[in-house]
Amino acid sequence: MVQYKVTVFTGDLLNSTTLNNVFIKLVGTDGESDRTWLMGLKGASSFVRGAVSKFKVSCSTSLGNLVLIELDKQSLPLFPEDAWFCAKVEVKSPEGDIYSFPIYRWITDSKVHRFRDGKALRVFEDNHHLGRYSRQQEIQQREEDYRWDAYAEKIPHSMKAENPFSLPYEVQFSFTKTTEFLYTASTGLTELKLKGLDNCKKKWDNIDSINRVFCCKKTEISEYVHEHWKEDAFFGYQFLNGVNPMLIQLCTALPSNFPVTGDMVFPHGRYSLADEMKKGNIFLCDYKRLDGVKANTINGKKQYLMAPLVLLHKAPDDKLMPIAIQLKQTPSDDNPIFLPTDSEYDWLIAKIFVRSADFNEHQLNVHLLRTHLLAEVFAVSLLRNVPMVHPLYKLLKPHTRYTLQINYLARRLLISDTGNFTQFASSGGEGMFTILQRSVSSLTYSSLCIPDDIAERGVEAVPNFYYRDDGLKVWDIIHRFVQGMLSHYYKSDSEVEEDSELQKWILDIFEHGFLSQAETGIPQTFTNVTELIKFVTMVIYTCSAQHAAVNCGQFDYAGWMPNTPISLQLPPPTTKGTTSEATMLATFPDVNVTVQGMATVWLLSKQSSDFVPLGQYPEDHFTEEIPRKILKDFQTELEILSGVIKARNKHLKVPYTYMDPAVVENSVAI
Repeated sequence: MVQYKVTVFTGDLLNSTTLNNVFIKLVGTDGESDRTWLMGLKGASSFVRGAVSKFKVSCSTSLGNLVLIELDKQSLPLFPEDAWFCAKVEVKSPEGDIYSFPIYRWITDSKVHRFRDGKALRVFEDNHHLGRYSRQQEIQQREEDYRWDAYAEKIPHSMKAENPFSLPYEVQFSFTKTTEFLYTASTGLTELKLKGLDNCKKKWDNIDSINRVFCCKKTEISEYVHEHWKEDAFFGYQFLNGVNPMLIQLCTALPSNFPVTGDMVFPHGRYSLADEMKKGNIFLCDYKRLDGVKANTINGKKQYLMAPLVLLHKAPDDKLMPIAIQLKQTPSDDNPIFLPTDSEYDWLIAKIFVRSADFNEHQLNVHLLRTHLLAEVFAVSLLRNVPMVHPLYKLLKPHTRYTLQINYLARRLLISDTGNFTQFASSGGEGMFTILQRSVSSLTYSSLCIPDDIAERGVEAVPNFYYRDDGLKVWDIIHRFVQGMLSHYYKSDSEVEEDSELQKWILDIFEHGFLSQAETGIPQTFTNVTELIKFVTMVIYTCSAQHAAVNCGQFDYAGWMPNTPISLQLPPPTTKGTTSEATMLATFPDVNVTVQGMATVWLLSKQSSDFVPLGQYPEDHFTEEIPRKILKDFQTELEILSGVIKARNKHLKVPYTYMDPAVVENSVAI
């Protein structure tokens, strides 16, 4: 007889204990063990939360190289079937070899579950018949568990689920995350000391009333916003380092529908508009996606959503200054071009309409579509098509954490018929889907890759563009990490082409995420290693750094409502000289709309206590020496960058923290 020493690690998660009997079978290249009851000295405490328990499995002869293990648990007569979170199993063979089997799964039933050795294997390397069978079984089960659903026409598909608890256990929130999220969602108004105002449908009668509400809860940056929101330099700064740094582009020729002249923007001939464009000092923000969108009706009152064009000038002191604003796309006598030389409130109301348009463009295109919905597509395709033993699964699984449940909740709590966005945003309802569909139709692969996107927009040389500076560095670090990992497993382009699981993953993404639109530039197949590396880099970057950049500053920049109104309830002025402070206050959203907006962005900006930062892989899916070293190098590079960003931020009036790897979450989890 020979003995195998088995060590079982129960996860350190709340409720991860099982009191059921646990059984194991070892399967090797030369045979398999009997199904063995894991009964140790600890008895019923062998599989409590955080336990590390040792057992012995006896076999008549050596099993050869271990290929997989089979685990199952059976309830006792007096104990109901429970859920057990097994982290991993280690087996030491009679020959002294140690095999590690990553599990990191909830086992909730009495079925037999098969798990592979931690060595990553692509499908064409899986030579053992039981290994191939296990792989096929896993994929069949995953296709049942992870099914596509079309939430709305012409937008990326989502995960089919009846409610959050119908999601597979492995993708549900932890108890900690659930508790904190529900608490923040249910007490946001109370925590912000806004309770009682959420039903007040009155207009704001003075700015001091808004001040009193804002002062109940603020951050360092939201306080700066409160003090500087009227300033042109800060208005321009937000196009670079606010929550929507994705719209600004170099302007080398004015759009035909934006008839700005040099005399308008540079009176007294201080500069030549044509010369400044040639020098690369003129920039454009065009909200054409919002043109003609049906605005919401809130509190029984029609709302207004403009589709502005904004012209900006890089001044000699490197500040980005707005020099012209047209609030509608079609030039006309009742669509004036507003200028900094206009009256205080004419110019301010024009900027307010731009900031409100930016809120809607940001929330639906930049935030919801380009991070949340795409991250869900990447995750569902991974979980449907790629088995746990595959290197791609091991690489990307941490970047799917909580995404499916947070998106389910977003659909239910924010964009459903009764959701906060639907009820209180100017684009809520029909307009929301118009914007989403237009955003999908203009989505491109290159715009998801920050090096390509920055180049295409011509903003490589804009000063003080910290989103770009930090984002490019994070992208490069992720790219080196992905290149190291995938080059280790794929030695030639033909190996990429022959990997059927990899090809199914990208095809599902193309069909369900990008709706089979070839013009997006998204690949339908992978033909070489370089192409694969770039795409996987984009996936990790989108799910982590890009989401952090467009999500985490929402309360900072929208907590003070006048800077980012969720909706506006008067049309913009059609002639100059008619706007006053009273007009501005009457244009702002009602009190209840304001506080609901504040509570929503507070919730969306709130980090969970079980947050996992970029580059941290709490689950040891990689067990081989070289991948583990590549991962360690990745973490070191991120740590160095974090230090560089923190040092820079000490010298900035408005620190740009959103791309600091220490505060970037590994996945779209909020």
